[in-house]
Amino acid sequence: MKSLVILISGRGSNMQTLLDAKLPAKTITVISNNPAATGLEIARSRHIQTHVVDHRAYPDRETFDAALAEKIDACQPDLVALAGFMRILGDSFASHYQNRLINIHPSLLPAFSGLNTHTRALKEGVKIHGCTVHFVTSQLDHGPIIIQAAVPVLPEDTPEALAARVLQQEHRIYPQAVRWFLEDRLTLTNSCVEIRAAAIENHALYSPPLDQ
Repeated sequence: MKSLVILISGRGSNMQTLLDAKLPAKTITVISNNPAATGLEIARSRHIQTHVVDHRAYPDRETFDAALAEKIDACQPDLVALAGFMRILGDSFASHYQNRLINIHPSLLPAFSGLNTHTRALKEGVKIHGCTVHFVTSQLDHGPIIIQAAVPVLPEDTPEALAARVLQQEHRIYPQAVRWFLEDRLTLTNSCVEIRAAAIENHALYSPPLDQ
């Protein structure tokens, strides 16, 4: 079995979903850059080992990244999952964990990389929005895609309402992606992810729906 490290900065709702999923992991460790992250208490209440690497204790990103990597490597993880980790990680960090560092992003990448995805989606008038689990590379929010989930954009949507609907899907697809990795079902070929024995259905989602 493989080992998993989860990185958080706050409440860790995606972390909690991963813990709820009863993943086939030998060990799970939660690390935060924020000593006050409520997700740390949630993890501890489940007897999950936790660590803190406070970014404010380091003079720059490079030294923080190095300290964080040292703490992660001490756990000997096969996979590192970002779950609401609110720090931009440098190129050397991404390279060090190449093909074993994943993130969940609240948009259908490559659309709306970066911040404020739901506000931007509404402003652009898209009809379908969603979330993406992907491998992390040095290019922000542009690593190989593992799984995506789409939701319709409703006429009355606000950024908050759309975010809540997308978050429900994040909580579905992130545990699935992590499980696939831990079960050795992911193959990365030419920057494309293939999933062994995945059931792919041949249907489309329409928003607004077609006239009957």
